Amino acid sequence: MKRFGPGSEKKKGGFGKRPGGDKRAGGDKRSSPLGKRAGPPARRAPYERVDGAFGARRKPEGDSRRGRDDRGGRGAERRPPRAFEQADRTPTERPARRAEAFVREAAPDGPRAYGDDRFIYGINPVLELLRAKPGQIDRLSVQEQGLKESIAGEIFKRASTHGIRVDRVDRARLDAMAPKSVHQGVVAEVRQFDYSTLEQILAAARMHGRPGLVVMLDGIQDPMNLGAIIRSAHALGADGIVIAKDRAAAVTGVVAKASAGATAHTKIARVTNLARALEELKAAGYWSVAAEPTGEETLWTARLDGPITIVVGAEGAGVRRGILEHCDYLVRIPMIGQVASLNASVSAAVLLAEVARRRQPRS
Repeated sequence: MKRFGPGSEKKKGGFGKRPGGDKRAGGDKRSSPLGKRAGPPARRAPYERVDGAFGARRKPEGDSRRGRDDRGGRGAERRPPRAFEQADRTPTERPARRAEAFVREAAPDGPRAYGDDRFIYGINPVLELLRAKPGQIDRLSVQEQGLKESIAGEIFKRASTHGIRVDRVDRARLDAMAPKSVHQGVVAEVRQFDYSTLEQILAAARMHGRPGLVVMLDGIQDPMNLGAIIRSAHALGADGIVIAKDRAAAVTGVVAKASAGATAHTKIARVTNLARALEELKAAGYWSVAAEPTGEETLWTARLDGPITIVVGAEGAGVRRGILEHCDYLVRIPMIGQVASLNASVSAAVLLAEVARRRQPRS
């Protein structure tokens, strides 16, 4: 057997020279046209930007690849973000909407703040406030044209009697005071709503000479629902309404408009703890009835005589379990159709109407 050794003749291929030159790692060792060994292509020079409006980019140090330092790691400092030259920016380049809002806030001799909850708008809400609580009004803004003479006459007469300032303004001014609302040409700038206390509601109920009726609302956050419930409560003889301070709608201009001015005639108490207020009502002799779809009694068969507190919860969530535990009994409204439940304001109106019907003297 022939062995390979020094000076032995090797076969072509296999362990011999490769055809076409040596193509192993390390590059082609053939000479270049210039007579020198051909090395790797020249590295591209780092890009440098000339000075312009946004400033010049700093020349990267070391390797020009992004995020790499001289050692090839990722610890290199990244390119700083582009920043606008604030000195070159003029106030005229600000968005028009922001500028408009700034002008409205700085309007001279105008309301102290546009779009807040210090405005009551609409003919009925403003008239009812003038009739019941004129001391709550700081100023009236009335459209120059468009109001009926009878309505405008009553507004000016009552305002003059109580010394309330009246400004004649254009419609654009009223639209700014009551955005996205139907103001009907009259807006009243009022003080903070004057909430009552639970003791004041109980005192008013004793003066009426009939069994007390209080509505407690648990988690009503929609101002339209709150306004509708206040309107129904006032129309059907409720002595007052109790709402929570947290996670519940407060009395605003939207609520007053939805109540058609009933907020001016209804005592509304805002308490921190509804369960504690419910216990205070129980101590005063009130039975508590909660509207609950899973109630054991129907509204038509439940006992509703004597002083009563009607508890209504928010849509979907209903009355919270912690409040239900303090109620004497739960009632449900019988449903005939395919709809599973009623709107919160409609449920409150149905309960109040049934209580008012039973309290009517029979002929």
